[in-house]
Amino acid sequence: MSRFSTRAAELSERLAQSAQAVCRHYLPAGRREGRYWMVGDVAGTPGRSLYVRLFETERGAIGNWVDAATGEHGDLVDLIRLNQRHGRLADTIDEAERFLSLPPEASDDAGTAADFAKPARAGSPTAAKRLFAASKLLTGSLAAAYLRSRGVTRAFDLPTLRFHPRCYYRPNDDDVPGTPGAFPALIAAVTDADGAQTGTHRTWLDPSGGMKAKVASPRRAMGNILGHAVRFGQADDVLIAGEGIETMLSLREILPTMPMAAATSSAHLAAILFPPRLERLYVARDRDAAGDAAFGILTDRTQAAGIELVSLMPDLADFNDDLRQHGALALGQRVRLHLHEQDRTRFSVD
Repeated sequence: MSRFSTRAAELSERLAQSAQAVCRHYLPAGRREGRYWMVGDVAGTPGRSLYVRLFETERGAIGNWVDAATGEHGDLVDLIRLNQRHGRLADTIDEAERFLSLPPEASDDAGTAADFAKPARAGSPTAAKRLFAASKLLTGSLAAAYLRSRGVTRAFDLPTLRFHPRCYYRPNDDDVPGTPGAFPALIAAVTDADGAQTGTHRTWLDPSGGMKAKVASPRRAMGNILGHAVRFGQADDVLIAGEGIETMLSLREILPTMPMAAATSSAHLAAILFPPRLERLYVARDRDAAGDAAFGILTDRTQAAGIELVSLMPDLADFNDDLRQHGALALGQRVRLHLHEQDRTRFSVD
C-alpha cells in the first residue's frame, strides 16, 4: 500500500468519528434522517438519493455512503474527493487534514460520534420498536380516515400499520417558526424479509385527517431501514416493491393477496434486499427521475441475482394518483396487462 493510500485509510477512520460533522460541512443542503445523512448527490444538491451512514450497524461502517441514482459509493475520503473535485489523492488528504484541524465549534455543532450517541438511541431499532408497540390499532383512527381520503379501503386489518395520536416531531430548519412538536401519525413497521422488525416509519398527519401534516418532512423513518421495507404479506417467489406506503396500498386495492413491500424512498427501493427464493420482482415505479434511477439500479441487481424484473408504470405520477383519479376498476385493468399469466391466476384481481 502506498504512503498516500495508508494516510487516506487513517484519515477515513478519523473522519468517521465525526461523520455528521463531515456531512454538515460538505453537504450542508442535506439533513439527518434516523441513522443517515440524506442529500441529493456528492456535490451537495438538495435531495434524497445519497445517504451517508452515521452509525455503525451490521450493514456497514460509519461514513460509508451510496448514491442510489448513480451507484457511486465509498467512504468519507471518497466523498470529500468527489465533493471538492480533486484530481489527486494528495489534494484530498490535505483537505481532510484541514477539516480535522478545525476547532469543534467550527466543524460540528453536534459533537463527535460518541457525543451524539444519546440522540442515536432515540432513533435506534429499539426505540423504533417501542414506538410501534405504543401505537394503537388503525381501525377507527385518524390514520384510517387519512387512508380512506387517499382511496385506500383494505388497510385496516394489516398488522404492519398502526396509529399514534401524538407522535413526536422534531422541526428542522425548513419548518416555519412555531411548528408543533407532535402530530397524529400513521405508524408502519419496517421489517426484514423474515418479518423481524428493524425500524418504524412515520407519516405525520393534519388533525383533519384528510392530508399529511403541513411540515417540511411529513415522512421520516427510524431504526435500521436500509434494505428493509414495510411489508404487506410474506413474499416467496413473487413480490411487488415500490417506494411509498400509499403507493403499495393502492395496488393492494386490486391485488389484495399479492405480497408487497414499500421501501419508503427511491434510495431505499434501489437497495431493497431480495427474499432468498425470489424469482420475479414487479417494481411499482414513480414517474420521476428518482424512480427511474432506482429502477436502473434494480435492473443491474436483479440481473446479477438471476431474478426477472417487471416494470409497472403508473399513468399519472404514482399509483395512488391513478387510484384516486381513475378508480380501482381502471387501475386493475391497467396493472393486469403487465402481470404474467400465472400471476393473474394465482393472485386475485378485483
